[in-house]
Amino acid sequence: MFDILTSILSHSLSTYPFAKTLTVGDFTPPPPQRRTVMFFHIVLERNMQLHPRHFGARLREKLITKLMKDVEGTCSGRHGFVVAITGIESVGKGLIREGTGFVTFPVKYQCVVFRPFKSEILEAVVTMVNKMGFFAESGPVQIFVSNHLIPDDMEHQSGDIPNYTTSDGSVKIQKDTEVRLKIIGTRVDATEIFCIGTIKDDFLGVINDPGAAV
Repeated sequence: MFDILTSILSHSLSTYPFAKTLTVGDFTPPPPQRRTVMFFHIVLERNMQLHPRHFGARLREKLITKLMKDVEGTCSGRHGFVVAITGIESVGKGLIREGTGFVTFPVKYQCVVFRPFKSEILEAVVTMVNKMGFFAESGPVQIFVSNHLIPDDMEHQSGDIPNYTTSDGSVKIQKDTEVRLKIIGTRVDATEIFCIGTIKDDFLGVINDPGAAV
C-alpha cells in the first residue's frame, strides 16, 4: 500500500489542494477551523556519508541513490512518514572523517511526507481482529479501533476468522476488510506515529468486505 501512496502522490502535488509546500521551520498542524491536510511537500536536510570507492564522475548520482534508499519509507515523529523524495536542492562540500576515509555531505532535499491528524477521515484495511477491537493500516499508518468505538449492534465473534458482525449478519469486519474511519487521537514517538480511530459515527464503517464474496 505504501507504493500506491507514492504513485498517487506523484501527480497529486500538481492536482490536489491538500498537498502543501512547507520548509522545515514552518511545519505546524493547520488551525482547527481549516480543512486538515495530511500530505506535505517539505524541505529537509540530512548528512550523508559516502565511501571513497564511490568518488568520481557519478558521485552525485551515488549520493542521491543512497539518500533515497535511507530516507524513503522512514518515519519521523516531527514530520511524519517520508513517502517520496521529489528533488535535490543542494549538496554541500564534503567533510572527511578522520580515521575512516568516509566523507560526510550535507544534502538539502524536497520530499512528500504523510502525517495524519485528529478528526481526519481515512480508508484503511483491517489487519487483525480481537475482542479488544481491531487494527487497520492506511498506507504506512497503523490505527487501532477499540470495541467501544465500534457500533453497539456489532459483536465480536471468535473462531477461525475472528470478526465483528451485526446481529442480522449483514455487516462483518474481519481481516482484509476495508473500512472508513475517523482519527480521534494520535501518539507520536521519535520514529513512529500511531493512531486511535472510530467507526462509531455517520458514514463510517465497512466499505468493502472481501469475505462477503466467498
